[in-house]
Amino acid sequence: MPAAVNLLLGVPGIVPYFLVWYVLANGPLAALGWTAQDPNENDGMSLWLVVVVPVLGTYGLVWGLVNRRLARRTPAPRTVFWTVCAVASLAPFLAIGLF
Repeated sequence: MPAAVNLLLGVPGIVPYFLVWYVLANGPLAALGWTAQDPNENDGMSLWLVVVVPVLGTYGLVWGLVNRRLARRTPAPRTVFWTVCAVASLAPFLAIGLF
């Protein structure tokens, strides 16, 4: 059940995961030369941080509270539980990114 719940949480999680990737790809990873910066991105990174922090914070809070409640009911070891939850939450984002 925790995997299914986290798979469903991963669907709206596509937005914060994409925002984190976009900020990283246009900021530090582009500075290292690992990615190419979007040529239209000339507003600076502080505008993106104003958008990313509330979206990521809200999603992280909901994800954490739901999984904390699920962790109490699940007899699985904690490390296995949290690993399965993280992978299941990332699965929709990775599926869309790969296809």
